[in-house]
Amino acid sequence: MASSIDPSQPPLSPTFEAGTIPHETISTQTLIDTLKMTKHPEGGYFTELDRDPRTVSNPFQDHPYATTAQAPLSGDNAVRNASTSILYLLTPHSPQGCFHRNAGRTVHTLIQGRGRYVLVHDDEGEGGKKRVESFVVGKDVEAGERVVWIVEGGKYKASFLEAEEGVDEWESRLLISETVVPGFEYADHDFLTEETCGEILTPEQADELRWLVRKE
Repeated sequence: MASSIDPSQPPLSPTFEAGTIPHETISTQTLIDTLKMTKHPEGGYFTELDRDPRTVSNPFQDHPYATTAQAPLSGDNAVRNASTSILYLLTPHSPQGCFHRNAGRTVHTLIQGRGRYVLVHDDEGEGGKKRVESFVVGKDVEAGERVVWIVEGGKYKASFLEAEEGVDEWESRLLISETVVPGFEYADHDFLTEETCGEILTPEQADELRWLVRKE
């Protein structure tokens, strides 16, 4: 059986099933504590590194999914910080980040580990269905793995942890940095729903990717 996204590959499936690993290993928990990370609503863990004190006018007030009711703002909704940066971590205990989109452009940089990203290009596609892209992030750049990748605003993205050769399975991690421009606010963010999944993906794609849709 071939993937509905890349027919040359098998269907996408989790390397680590969410909810099956009861806790972090000692070394991973030490990393989480050292970096002062907390659980992310998308899955995984994060910590904010920087919030540029400089501000720009908020360009997202007219976005259809922009709403200040989603979460408290860090400041005035008329402006956004020029940029924000976080560290983001996936582990066998929390191995996937569910489909979501940000209004702002996001630059990702690999720090440690290996994983896969899936993007739904909201502005590309034929027949009412959107183009879907999948790629591995890791250190083997000669094999096409990416160490830096950019996701433009408005595109749904999801991620999941993959095992790394030479690393004990339970010590697997995907640690990256993300810089959002203009700066991130939950008011400029939303999750892909089951309903929207069926609207923008083919039935085959929706069946293959439904496990990456956040459960309410």
